[in-house]
Amino acid sequence: MLLELREPSALETIEHLVGMQGQEPLDPYIGLWTRIADFDPEELAGLVTDRTVVRGPLLRVTLHMASARDFLRLRPVLQPLMESRFRSSPFARALDGIDIEAVAAAGRELIEAQPRTRAELSQLLAKRWPDRDPLSLAYVITHVVPVVQVPPRGVWGKRGQATWTTVEAWLGRPPATQPDVARMFRRYLGAFGPASVIDFQNWSGLSRVREVVDPMRSRLRAYRDEAGAELFDLPDARLTSAEVPAPVRFLPYYDNVLLGHADRTRIVPNQPRAPMFPGYTGNLGGLLVDGFFRGRWRLERDAGSATLLVEVTKRLSKRHAAAVEAEGRRLLAFAAADATECDVRVTHRG
Repeated sequence: MLLELREPSALETIEHLVGMQGQEPLDPYIGLWTRIADFDPEELAGLVTDRTVVRGPLLRVTLHMASARDFLRLRPVLQPLMESRFRSSPFARALDGIDIEAVAAAGRELIEAQPRTRAELSQLLAKRWPDRDPLSLAYVITHVVPVVQVPPRGVWGKRGQATWTTVEAWLGRPPATQPDVARMFRRYLGAFGPASVIDFQNWSGLSRVREVVDPMRSRLRAYRDEAGAELFDLPDARLTSAEVPAPVRFLPYYDNVLLGHADRTRIVPNQPRAPMFPGYTGNLGGLLVDGFFRGRWRLERDAGSATLLVEVTKRLSKRHAAAVEAEGRRLLAFAAADATECDVRVTHRG
C-alpha cells in the first residue's frame, strides 16, 4: 500500500497489514498517513477509544496496533512465542524456581480490577513475593498474560503512561481457543507476498512453520526468486511490474515494510538488517525513494515552528529531491498542523 495513496478506512488498512508496529504509540498514525489519501488521525483515535482497535504485544513479542477481532485471533497463535521469550529473558532468570502460573494469576486479578502500569504491578506483586525482583514479577504479566494497553496511550494528541489490562477485561471476550497458523500465513501473504516461509517466520517471530505451509501448497502460488529460494503468494494475487514508479514515502520509525522479510536488501540496499537507530525511537523515521530506503527523518518543534530534518544516504537527483521536499511538506501539514512556520531541510550523510 505504498505505491499509491488509496481511500480505504483506517480499520481496513490495519487489517490488511495484519496489524501495525506500535512500539511507539503514534507510529501507526504516520504509517496510515503515508498509505491513505486524506487520512484523518481522529479516525484512528476514535477506533482506539471505542475499542475497535487495540494495542498490545503481538508479532515478534513487540507492541502492535491491531483490530480487536484480529488481536483475538492472532494472540493464541503467538502465545507459545510470548511464553518462550519470557522463559529465555533475564526477568525469568531473576525468578528462578517461582510458580509463574501463580504470579500470572495474581497479576491478572490485579489488572482486571483496574488497569495498572508496570510500576504499580511491581509494587503490588512484591507484597506477595517480597524476596523477588519486583520488575521481573510485573514482566510475567505483560508477557504471559494476553494484555493490551488502554487509552489515552496511543491516542493522537494525548499522552498517557503505558497502562495494562487483560484483553478479556477490555473487550469483554477472550482470545480464540484454537490457534490458526495457516490463516495467519495467508493473511501475511495478502500484505507482504510473494514471500518465503523464512520471511513469515522473521515477520511473526514463529518457528517450524513449514509443517503448516506444506499442506497448503495446492492452494498457493509458488515462485522462485533470483537466488532460487521458494516464494509463496495467494493464487489470485498480481505481481506489480518492475517498471511501476515508487513514489517518495516517509515511514514511521518502525514499519513492518522494513521488518516483513528475512532479506531486507529488497528494500534496504546493502543491509541485511532493518535500519534501526537506538536512542531515537519515536522521533526518527525512514525515507523511501524509488522503493528503497534512502535516509531518515525527524521532526523538530520550537515554539510555533516545525522543521523536518531529512538526512539521505545517497545524493538525490533533482527530480527526487523535489519529490522529497514536496512529500515532506505534506508530512508537516499532517504531523505539525498547528505550526505557523514549517521548513524541510535535506542533508547528505557521508
